[in-house]
Amino acid sequence: MSRAFVKEDIDVPERTTRWRSASGLPPGALNYLTEAGAQRLRQQVAELKNDAADEDERAELEGVLDSVTIVKAPERPDTVMFGVRVTLRSDTGEIKNCRIVGVDEVDLLPQQVSWVSPVGKALLGAKLGQRVSLEPSKPPRWTVVSLE
Repeated sequence: MSRAFVKEDIDVPERTTRWRSASGLPPGALNYLTEAGAQRLRQQVAELKNDAADEDERAELEGVLDSVTIVKAPERPDTVMFGVRVTLRSDTGEIKNCRIVGVDEVDLLPQQVSWVSPVGKALLGAKLGQRVSLEPSKPPRWTVVSLE
């Protein structure tokens, strides 16, 4: 019998022991948050202080808040930046809205995109009227039509 398909000689990869921040970002990475996202997390912490059953969740949220750098969104953006709401139009006329936010606030409201996600990275730095691709291997098919 051939040994080509036997798994016993494969070394099991070891788990890393590197410390990760409360947000899951690697060590040394800055944890950005919008002002609105920080306010929502503070509100959640305040609500959890009244419930002893959620003490672990409250402690985790407090750890996140201790690790963040709050970024104020520009008043009149001319490019896609952190905290900016972007409206895109596809070649077929489909409209898509999203806001570039921190990793810890993506789930707080719909249509939010993390700045470190592939879509967030594709949009950051784009200017009004610029065509962008939201999928790395495909040609640009979305146009930035508004920034707020």
